Amino acid sequence: MYCSKCGAQMADGAMFCSACGQAFSAAASPALPRSSQAIAAAPRVEYGGFWLRFLAYLIDGAVITLGIFVVAIPLIFLTGLGTLLSQVHPEEDLNDAGVWVILAAIFLLATVSLAVTWLYHALMESSEWQATVGKKALDLVVTDMAGHRVSFWRATGRHFAKMVSIMIYPFGHIMAGFTAQKQALHDMIAGCLILRRN
Repeated sequence: MYCSKCGAQMADGAMFCSACGQAFSAAASPALPRSSQAIAAAPRVEYGGFWLRFLAYLIDGAVITLGIFVVAIPLIFLTGLGTLLSQVHPEEDLNDAGVWVILAAIFLLATVSLAVTWLYHALMESSEWQATVGKKALDLVVTDMAGHRVSFWRATGRHFAKMVSIMIYPFGHIMAGFTAQKQALHDMIAGCLILRRN
């Protein structure tokens, strides 16, 4: 099967051209008889725009924050940092030990935040849901350029590509509001689309 827009060869059953993103007409399917091909219509593709994605981001932010506390608080007590932190008093001058305890707590929180955020996005977007909790609530799914479910590693790549979007903040994220397929910069880097299920 070939894309009618750019001519690229595509796999059977693909919903989108992996080269240009063009939605395929159901009429192009060789499985349909000729009479059915004449009346078959192209599937309606609705991309997840900037504001829907922003709302999903807010929902996910709340879920991730809760997850970080659920993981970090037991770790603080299991590592003994809780006891050490209770001995640090802000009204007194900090000694070297106090500074190191605070730095250790910050490092632990940053590490847990990074791990929870990465696993949350990568595991959920590569799952059967194809979405985080925020995206699922708004009927958004993450797909590759052909409309298929992404692998864990592609979802991981998309997550860490957000660092590039953040470097040129807010432009990298705002691109989702004006690109043809509503892709942010990290979506383009990872070869992903955010679609809205109808």
